[in-house]
Amino acid sequence: MTEETNDSAFVAALPRPSGARRDHGGGLDGAVACFGGARADWIDLSTGINPCPWPVAQAAISAAAWTALPDRAAAQALEDAARALWQVPDHLGLLAAPGASALIARIPGLLPPGRVHIPQPTYNEHAAAFAGHGWQVCAQADAAHQARVIVHPNNPDGRWHGHADLEGVPLIVVDESFCDVAPERSLLGHLPREGGIVLKSFGKFWGLAGLRLGFAIGDPAMLARLAEGMGPWPVSGPALAIGAAALADRDWADATRARLAADARRLDALMTGAGAAVTGGCDLFRLYAVDDAEAWQARLAEGRVWSRIFPWSPTLIRLGLPAPDQWARIEAAL
Repeated sequence: MTEETNDSAFVAALPRPSGARRDHGGGLDGAVACFGGARADWIDLSTGINPCPWPVAQAAISAAAWTALPDRAAAQALEDAARALWQVPDHLGLLAAPGASALIARIPGLLPPGRVHIPQPTYNEHAAAFAGHGWQVCAQADAAHQARVIVHPNNPDGRWHGHADLEGVPLIVVDESFCDVAPERSLLGHLPREGGIVLKSFGKFWGLAGLRLGFAIGDPAMLARLAEGMGPWPVSGPALAIGAAALADRDWADATRARLAADARRLDALMTGAGAAVTGGCDLFRLYAVDDAEAWQARLAEGRVWSRIFPWSPTLIRLGLPAPDQWARIEAAL
């Protein structure tokens, strides 16, 4: 497909602000209902979540973290760990939130509705959030845009952006949910002092999506407005403790990057051997071109492996990475 065809098909597939269900990975219950088996029988490769999460048993979670309202010291410990890991400049603010999705939903309200440039195809929550706030979502850039969103690396094709993409708009949002596989490629160091926001996810690289923890880094005035909309205790006590410990664990992060890179190459070899062609992705998910994406998804599902296909493309399928004990089942399903 050409870029124009991809863009128009993607925009047409976006849910309108009426509340229609948005296209996502996951949905394993639906796969079970369609193809059978019990949930425990399935391997879910439809998301880009690290299958070997940071070991939460290493975090010292006090009883008070469960029973008392989160205190400022715990919140500061998480902020300090995040600033150190991502080398956040002092002039930028940092806000912890109950998942990056909570921030994505609120960011469009920072400015009056206008035109937002969101290169397509990409993670569709950004377009849905802006549309829900009355913005006009545009796939192509022009001089009239008041905002731009880039996903870095892009989901689902893994495309990386450059610092020139951060220029020319009053509001620039850089979603780096998958960037921790290659932290040296972060655009945080090029972020404008005013009107710039970088989003970081804890659920993807650290593999703890159920914890619901995410971060916004950037313009302090904008982050202060986001914080006002989330109330005084946006992050739970256990999430503060686990997040602070995990973000400070550099040895685990280094070993995880090496493992993910090797596993991504291994999955590529399996898929190309089965007739697919690698067309993009990063070290947390891989994107493949196939003759019939629905048929491939059904074929994998018969082996109780759930994958991701897209309403805007009949020939693309995306797979996350399996856990170490799941490779034999992936091979059998193929």
